[in-house]
Amino acid sequence: MSDTVPEPAAAPREQEHDPSAPAPLQVPRTPTGDAEVDAHLDRLADADHLATDGHLEVYEDVHRGLRDALTALDARPGPPVPPSTYGTRS
Repeated sequence: MSDTVPEPAAAPREQEHDPSAPAPLQVPRTPTGDAEVDAHLDRLADADHLATDGHLEVYEDVHRGLRDALTALDARPGPPVPPSTYGTRS
């Protein structure tokens, strides 16, 4: 046994505000109505908790996903064309 008395545990200090630390931008994201696009836009929230050098990966991923969603719109067939009401005349 030791003759020393243990010191009481120090109370946790409140963290000081570090202006260079990552902070959420809290930019409101309005749903677009397209689930795929909304999922990509929601991914932007991941950048809120990253250091600046980590933003690029998130932004590129979101950009790629949005570009793919737009490209898919071009690939989908449109509505069928109605038959011509004019007969072929010779």
